[in-house]
Amino acid sequence: MSTRIRVGTRGSALAMTQTTTVAKRVSELADLPYDLVRVRTEGDVLKGSLSQIGGTGVFVAALRDALLEERCDVAVHSLKDLPTLPAPGLTVASVPEREDVRDALCARDGLTLATLPDGARVGTGSPRRAAQLRSARPGLEVVDIRGNVDTRLGRVAGLVPGAPGDLDAVVLAAAGLRRLGREEAITELIDTDVMLPAAGQGALAVECRESEATPGVREALAAYDHLPTRLAVTAERAVLLQLEAGCAAPIGALARLQGDDLALEAVVCSPDGRSMIRLTRSAPATDAVAAARLGLALAEELLAAGAADVAPLNS
Repeated sequence: MSTRIRVGTRGSALAMTQTTTVAKRVSELADLPYDLVRVRTEGDVLKGSLSQIGGTGVFVAALRDALLEERCDVAVHSLKDLPTLPAPGLTVASVPEREDVRDALCARDGLTLATLPDGARVGTGSPRRAAQLRSARPGLEVVDIRGNVDTRLGRVAGLVPGAPGDLDAVVLAAAGLRRLGREEAITELIDTDVMLPAAGQGALAVECRESEATPGVREALAAYDHLPTRLAVTAERAVLLQLEAGCAAPIGALARLQGDDLALEAVVCSPDGRSMIRLTRSAPATDAVAAARLGLALAEELLAAGAADVAPLNS
């Protein structure tokens, strides 16, 4: 039995930063040293938009294989990349406290969403962000982009010396920028009333084998779990599960604790941003089962309101 915790991670700067933070904390709680195990995923190799190469799950499969093959003991994922269906033999043993849930505009010359001129070119690889951008600012040209955070920031005119600078702005997750210490690139934190985040955005998932028996590891992961965050992301992900929404579906979801209740809001958009269904629902924040039921119920309301006619679901 291992006396060290092997923590699986993707090799990107953001993944390494996130994983190191998690590994240090779990190591402290378990009183065991850790090693990082880099795993190359299809999402790190394949080019093209996420909807073309198989969705956010392409970042997860290789890490899950490494867990099942016992090449690592735990794996750290951006929770929004995690497929909604569980993986046989694995469990999300910890959901640490969430970072900022908002999307961030990184624009030239300090511009904001309101002050970008018509015709400005704004980059994003997310159909959800693209649709809500088009809804908020129909005059913008939305450009599909891929790449890590630095690559995307380099697309913004004047932001990174020597980089292409062929866009006026990009939209990225605020959480990733904060974790990388790149807050200075943010010119606006986009209000969730304008752009609802992806389900699980800003949160991490720490996955391990159901049979994990290294003394102290499961207990450490349980202690690291943040219940308010777990309840929120459980409700958000249940919306996606019930809608059978693939990565090409422009859907946002956000749950927040309000007193003793969990308030959940979700939006379904047409890709061009011209049609949008946005609904809210609340329920007592008792446990994860109740949170999941809340998400399923709100998804049913969205479907009854015509969500399947608005967005490309079942993809």
